[in-house]
Amino acid sequence: MEQDITIYLVKAAESLLTAESEFANGRYNSCANRCYYACFQAAIAALLREGIRPRGQWNHVFVQGQFVGVLINQRHYYDSELRRVLADNQSLRDRADYRPELVTATQASRALRRSRLFVTAVRQRGGVAQ
Repeated sequence: MEQDITIYLVKAAESLLTAESEFANGRYNSCANRCYYACFQAAIAALLREGIRPRGQWNHVFVQGQFVGVLINQRHYYDSELRRVLADNQSLRDRADYRPELVTATQASRALRRSRLFVTAVRQRGGVAQ
C-alpha cells in the first residue's frame, strides 16, 4: 500500500515537471494534459492514504467524486480552494485533447498554478518533503 502511494506521488511529480517543461516551451495543450494528470495521480495517492479504493480501476468520476466529496467536504483534509481543481483541469485537458480548440498561455498558466497547489497540498498532508 505505501509503495503504491509513493508510486502515484512520483508519477504526479513527474507529470507536474513535464507540464512545467511543456509550458516553458510554449506547448500549452500538452501542458494542460500533464497538469490534469499530475492532479489525478496526486488525488489517487491521497485516496489510497485514506484507505479509499475503487472496486475496479481508478476512473476520473470516482477519483474526483471521492477526493472532493470525502477528503474535502466530509473530512476537511484539504482546503476548499482545491474543490474545483480536478474538474477545471479535466475540462481544459478535454479542450486540449479532444476539441478543435487551442489552450492559451493564460489558460495553461492558470492550470499550472492550480496543479502546483494541488500536488503540494497532497504531498504536505502525507508528510512528503518538496
